[in-house]
Amino acid sequence: MPKIEVSQVAEILKKHKLEPSLLREIVEEMNIVTQPAGDDDLKPPAPKKQFVILLSDPAGKLPQQDLVGWVVQIPEDASPHSTTDRIFKGAYDFNASKRGRLLPVKSVGEALEGASAKYFKEADLWVKTKTPVSVIVTDNVLPKDEFKVEKVDRRRRREEEE
Repeated sequence: MPKIEVSQVAEILKKHKLEPSLLREIVEEMNIVTQPAGDDDLKPPAPKKQFVILLSDPAGKLPQQDLVGWVVQIPEDASPHSTTDRIFKGAYDFNASKRGRLLPVKSVGEALEGASAKYFKEADLWVKTKTPVSVIVTDNVLPKDEFKVEKVDRRRRREEEE
């Protein structure tokens, strides 16, 4: 819908020879309606967040198995160790809702995939990947020369083939 200035509406009403007192009331009312609501429209600044990767290692064999995990965000000043508690709170809140009573979540994975974002937002947790992603384990050392890179690549391919 096209927007029109209050002053333009007042000029149009003047052309139609409206009574001055009625014209003044209409213009004042339009000014009140078109005034910005002030602080109500301003959103608070978004909280700073940090990324956390939550790993799924139910068997406790971290380096030997392929691992999957979820990427979530929590407030920057919060401890990463509080991540699981935040997930539990969001899952419990979801299970207490009408939809959660019909289809309750029973694991962390189900909670991250199935529960609505609003339940996690209340717990200051933002789920970035609803489906689990692969996690790669590294020794965090860069090879010194290119020959070793090729050697590592060949060794890695050989391990994958086995």
